[in-house]
Amino acid sequence: MAEPKKLYIKTYGCQMNVYDSERMAEALEGYEETATPDDADLILLNTCHIREKAAEKVYSELGRYKHLKAENPDLKIGVAGCVAQAEGAEIMRRQQMVDLVVGPQSYHRLPELEAKARSGAKALDTDFPEELKFDHLAKRPKAKRGPTAFLTVQEGCDKFCAFCVVPYTRGAEVSRPVDTVLDEARGLVERGVREITLLGQNVNAYHGASADGERSLAQLIWALNDIDGLDRIRFTTSHPNDMSDDLIAAQGECEKLMPYLHLPVQSGSNAVLKKMNRKHTAEQYIRLIERIRAARPDILISGDFIVGFPGETDQDFADTMALVEEVRYGQCYSFKYSSRPGTPAAERALVDADVARERLTRLQRLLTTQQHAIQDAMVGREVSVLFERAGRLPGQMVGKSEYLHAVHVSDDSISTGDLRRVRIAQSAPNSLAGELAHG
Repeated sequence: MAEPKKLYIKTYGCQMNVYDSERMAEALEGYEETATPDDADLILLNTCHIREKAAEKVYSELGRYKHLKAENPDLKIGVAGCVAQAEGAEIMRRQQMVDLVVGPQSYHRLPELEAKARSGAKALDTDFPEELKFDHLAKRPKAKRGPTAFLTVQEGCDKFCAFCVVPYTRGAEVSRPVDTVLDEARGLVERGVREITLLGQNVNAYHGASADGERSLAQLIWALNDIDGLDRIRFTTSHPNDMSDDLIAAQGECEKLMPYLHLPVQSGSNAVLKKMNRKHTAEQYIRLIERIRAARPDILISGDFIVGFPGETDQDFADTMALVEEVRYGQCYSFKYSSRPGTPAAERALVDADVARERLTRLQRLLTTQQHAIQDAMVGREVSVLFERAGRLPGQMVGKSEYLHAVHVSDDSISTGDLRRVRIAQSAPNSLAGELAHG
C-alpha cells in the first residue's frame, strides 16, 4: 500500500472556511493532514476576502513557501477560498509557483484539479457550477470527532450590502436539502459530536428542499432537535430581515437551541444603513431584538459593527452608540471600514482615518464594558458546560456554556465531551471559571 502523501491546510477567516477545509481534506484521498508545511506534498491556503488587504496577505504568505518549493520541486501549492475566487488566474501570474487555484463552489472538483497539477499543468477552477458541491465531496469513512462541529447548510447571499464581497465570491443563496443536512448531522453524532453549529453566509434565509416542500431554518432546527445524542444546536450568521416568526418562536420553545444569537446590525444610523443597502432601520432592528428577548429573556445577543463607513457623520456614529446602549451586547465584532474592490462602497470617499480610528476605540470600549457586565452577572449562577479540551493548567478543562462563554473548571473527573452543570465563581476578561455543581 502506497505511503499517504501529506497535506497542509492553512485556514483563514470564518467558520465556514473551517468547515470547507475539513471537507477538502476528506475529498483528497491518498493524503493525510500534517501540522506543518515543511514536510507537505500539497499546501492549500483556504483564504478569506473579508479582512483588509486580504489578497496581499495571501501573496505574502505564499512568499514564505518559496524555499520549500525550491527544496522539493514535487511540492504542489494551491490557493482556495474567496481570495481565489476574486483573484483567479492573477494569483498564478503573480506567484508562478502556485499550481492550483479553486473557488469555494468547486471544492468537489479538487481531486481532479490536484491530479492535473500533479501532472505538471496549472489547475484553475473558479466557476459557479450548478451542482451542489456538498453532494459530490468524498464519502470515505470519517474519523472520530470532538464534541462540537460546524455544519454548512446554506451558502451565498442575495442581499448585496454595499461593503460586502460575499455575493461575488460565494454567489447567490443556495440551501442544502433537508435530508442531506440531517444525514450529515447524524453522522457527526455517531462520531462523537454533541453540539452542531449550522453555518451560512445568511443562514436564516435557509430554504432547503424536502419531500414535503421547502423547509425553513426553524423547521430544520426542529428536525435536528429529534436526533438522539445531539444535545445542542446553534446557527450563524443571520440577517435581521430573515428572522422569521417561527425562528423567533424556536428560540423560546426548542430545547436544544442554545440561547445565543449572532445578529449583525452594522450601524445604528438609518442614513448609514441605507447607504449600506441593509434594507432595515435601526428601529426595526431594536423591535426585533425586543421580540427575540420576549421569546427567550436570557438570550445573549452578539453582533457586528462597521465604523467609518463612507459618509458616516458624528451624528451617525452617535446613533450607533445609542443603539448599542439600548441593545446591550454580550459579545461583538467591530471594525473600521476598509474598501473591498468591486463592491459599490469601494468608490466612495473615505472618512478621515484618525476620526474612524477614534470612533472604533470608543465603540469597542462600550462593547467591552457591556460584555464584562454580562459576564460578571454570571457569577453565582449555574450554567451547562460542554467540555471541549484540556486547559493550560494541570487538571483544568475548558468548555462552552449555553451562552457561548468559555468556562474553565479544574476537576479531574471531567472528560472531553462531558456536559456538566457548573457554578460560576469568577469572571475574567474573556472567560468564566467555576466548579462542578453537585446535588
